[in-house]
Amino acid sequence: MDSESELTAQDLTHLRRCVDLAREALEHGDEPFGSVLVDPDGAVLHQDRNRTAGGDQTRHPELELAQWAAAHVNPAVRPDCTVYTSGEHCPMCSAGHAWVGLGRIVYAASTAQLTEWRQGWGLGPGPVAPLPINAVAPGLPVGGPAPELADELRDLHRRAAEREAGREAAR
Repeated sequence: MDSESELTAQDLTHLRRCVDLAREALEHGDEPFGSVLVDPDGAVLHQDRNRTAGGDQTRHPELELAQWAAAHVNPAVRPDCTVYTSGEHCPMCSAGHAWVGLGRIVYAASTAQLTEWRQGWGLGPGPVAPLPINAVAPGLPVGGPAPELADELRDLHRRAAEREAGREAAR
């Protein structure tokens, strides 16, 4: 894994957009995740946010971007594209990213951070093992986390956890 010291100003700009998308997702009742696909020249090709509130837990933005890239980005260009994301890819999204042949992944918060935060709020583990990207797709270059975004992301995930706990209490 790359260290946070290797993140560039451009990386941080795109990661901040991911955090904005994560906030938008939370405001729409979804889990707070957002992602941006950037071409080799630094132009944003596509972006999305989590859309799981409707019941389809596979509607992660990272997988949506991989599927979009498969349909719209030349296979020869994909390895030179970068996916920025508010949270490190889950195993499903890591696999989708690798199968489509996209390049570098840069995340604002790591799987380890997200797991620690959730445990601290008394939430149980999810249905999928919390593996880092390279445990699923060992050849992918990764960068992150971004410490300067940790507090903001922790707050978004805390708000999601409180909403989840409120739903559980209402049942």
